[in-house]
Amino acid sequence: MTDQIKGKRIVVTGASSGIGAALIEQLSSQGAHVIGLSRRAITGCDHITVDLKDEDSMKAAFTQIGSCDALINNAGVAHSAKVVSGGLAAWDEMWQVNVRALAYCSHLAVGLFPPQGGQIVNVSSMSGHRVPPSGGFYASTKFAVRAISEALRLELRGEGDLTRVSSVSPGFVDTPLLDIYFAGREDELIETRRSVDFLTPEEVADQIINILKTPLNVEVGDVSMRSVGQVV
Repeated sequence: MTDQIKGKRIVVTGASSGIGAALIEQLSSQGAHVIGLSRRAITGCDHITVDLKDEDSMKAAFTQIGSCDALINNAGVAHSAKVVSGGLAAWDEMWQVNVRALAYCSHLAVGLFPPQGGQIVNVSSMSGHRVPPSGGFYASTKFAVRAISEALRLELRGEGDLTRVSSVSPGFVDTPLLDIYFAGREDELIETRRSVDFLTPEEVADQIINILKTPLNVEVGDVSMRSVGQVV
């Protein structure tokens, strides 16, 4: 199965930490040529600095990439911003990174895929399947990821493009994203850690790589995953 990864040019957004960093390590160990996109410089892959809130920065990054076989839209932001009391700054950042950048990176990557098509894997969230009490606007961005993933699939098939579109929706994952989401509610995070064994970034990366290794005639829709201790 490693041969399905070896030598492939795979682009990973949000590559500097968490799931992105785990993907770079695992993909590189299996012989992939990984291009990591992030704001911070990283090692272990070809790195391109990019601001996913800026159109010109994204265009320049994908021009530099030149060609690729797969795109993993992993970058994401999570603020605990309610609809009734959240602020525009938090809403805007989540919408720009979680939705607009994901859609635009996909748009740019499709033009770089080989004639037989490539693969797009979107890192979504269980919050794209239900709405948590304190993350209403974040959930709306992840519901949008589900819609964009399906729109991509339908549009590509309508054009005769065999690029496969998948997503992975994890529950709590032990990444720096949690520190942002629970900002101001650190006691709640401590209690949540005490009661729930979070998924590791490596476990989520494993599932994404499994999708990349599926036969060409198989398209995975959405993989929902959570630790056994997370009830909802």
